[in-house]
Amino acid sequence: MLSDAQKNNLKQKQISAGAHGRNIGAQINRQKRLDVISGYQQAGKEKIGKLSNKELLLLGIGLYWGEGVKSRSGMAAIVNSDPTLILVAKKWFESCLGVVSHDFKPYIYISTHHHKRKDMILQFWSTELDIPLDHFKIILLKNRPKKIYENHDTYFGVLHLRVQKSSDLKYEIMGLIDACTAVD
Repeated sequence: MLSDAQKNNLKQKQISAGAHGRNIGAQINRQKRLDVISGYQQAGKEKIGKLSNKELLLLGIGLYWGEGVKSRSGMAAIVNSDPTLILVAKKWFESCLGVVSHDFKPYIYISTHHHKRKDMILQFWSTELDIPLDHFKIILLKNRPKKIYENHDTYFGVLHLRVQKSSDLKYEIMGLIDACTAVD
């Protein structure tokens, strides 16, 4: 017969071994998931290849249709928090629509919860987009979130990639979107 101390010791070893096994299983599953993702990324690169200018034009039209400013007033802008999407949008504006870098006037919208990171956020976007810091405007939103998110230190706000004096450009983009709706 086992003493209470021996029973407790066995129970603790069982709990520890179970946790260890779950950690190993989680690591194996994580690696499987990463391998699957990597395989699909490689297959995607092979399937898509290098985009032609027309393909970039169409991709940008789709991005603008989904993420662009379409109101009657205001300038042409694409709004998102994903740096990769914003980079593709910038390339589209420049390569397909003839926008020059100094015409970008990006606005960053972020909660006041991030006010201590303001300079780092500005530097991040300036570096990512290769646009000088003095072209940016940061807007701190007053309503503080009730929840603290895990990505606090890697979140860089919502960027409005605006093009100055671009109402005609926006009408041109809306014409391109309209042309894409003529699907047979």
